[in-house]
Amino acid sequence: MLSCKEIGELLSQAMDRKLSFRERLGLKFHLFICKTCSCYDRQLQFIARSARRLMQPKKDNQGIPPLSNEAEARINNAIKQRLDKEETNKER
Repeated sequence: MLSCKEIGELLSQAMDRKLSFRERLGLKFHLFICKTCSCYDRQLQFIARSARRLMQPKKDNQGIPPLSNEAEARINNAIKQRLDKEETNKER
């Protein structure tokens, strides 16, 4: 059986590539019995959906002024640095 750490890595990989049948089966089984990893899976899915929504062009900004190019660049930079830091921590 896969460990919770391995499941966390698989959940992350599943966002970037199609998992093999064996990986999907192990993942589904683990998520069925592990409530902590199931919660983590839901959190990852929520974050991914939220990020996709934020990246979609707005049809009506509802009176909210758009971000300046500089602010958008700072936010994107901060996200990239955080993701790079998390990736470095995973490799340890």
